Amino acid sequence: MKISIFSVVYKDLPLEEALDRIKAKGVDSVEVGAGGFIGKDHCNPGELLKDKEKLKKFSDAFKSRGMEINCLSCHGNPVHPQKALADEYHQDIKDAIDLASELGVEKIVTFSGCPGDSDGAKYPNWPVSPFPEDFQTIVKWQWKEKLIPYWTEMGKYAEGRGVKIALELHGGYSVHTPYTMIKMREETGCKFIGGNLDPSHMWWQGIDPVKAARYLNAKDCMFHFHAKDAFVDSEYVSYYGLTDMQSFGTTYGRGWQFRTVGYGHDLKTWADIFSTLRAAGYDGVISIEHEDGYMSTEEGLNKAVANLNQTVITEPAASVKAFDIDDKFLA
Repeated sequence: MKISIFSVVYKDLPLEEALDRIKAKGVDSVEVGAGGFIGKDHCNPGELLKDKEKLKKFSDAFKSRGMEINCLSCHGNPVHPQKALADEYHQDIKDAIDLASELGVEKIVTFSGCPGDSDGAKYPNWPVSPFPEDFQTIVKWQWKEKLIPYWTEMGKYAEGRGVKIALELHGGYSVHTPYTMIKMREETGCKFIGGNLDPSHMWWQGIDPVKAARYLNAKDCMFHFHAKDAFVDSEYVSYYGLTDMQSFGTTYGRGWQFRTVGYGHDLKTWADIFSTLRAAGYDGVISIEHEDGYMSTEEGLNKAVANLNQTVITEPAASVKAFDIDDKFLA
């Protein structure tokens, strides 16, 4: 496994300066923001694909520092009920796939998106209860009419370019649990569609990330990992619930909050996650996503890197040599 940093934490800095800061932390693998909600400050795929000189300069910024791009991220909602928005997010995903193929980057990260409740809807509808039965009708329609057709087509597009799509399991979107990720994989029938597991989004939903990792890897559909912690506050979650609708800007007083690695769960818990990933066969990127409202970017990243250096398994496993057992123990 290899530690990475998601570059959008430095989106206000020029790419070169952002890479220098990441490199100074002992990290040489980068997840690059490339569209959708997170913007294109460091990477505008559509622009780079049209300008070979800009593309070379972009690529050289990494090569000259001995750094690699492990994925392009373009989180958006390509099945948004408002067509103009859906088309914009779709184009971002398509451009990111094309640029990843051009650069030899193995995957992109995005969201599954969430449709509305009908063709005439204006906003996404994310049902979280099977009752009243109307919600079940909505979910069935969303998957049959919007999600499966869209991702079947995009899966084929990505496969044709040799690029994997990692859908982040994230509340508010149709793929948000191991079950919905595996459902997407099986119903599209595309092996180039898999998951991006972020433990923070599991914890606030009441899902054990260790078990989630097992489920995803058992189906060979875990492509990426975001290293972000979460703290569920028993006092406030009892009042607001896990579906707390307060702004993330409400750092203190929410039912749950994003935290830096090690500040929501202890390092033994994180070590268990990485041991499970190793046992399940995942040996990919562990990408730090900083969203801790209690800490500055620098402090949050420094603490995350330090804690991950203690828990991430980065070297190949040693071969276990069998030893002879005295015959008397076998009698």
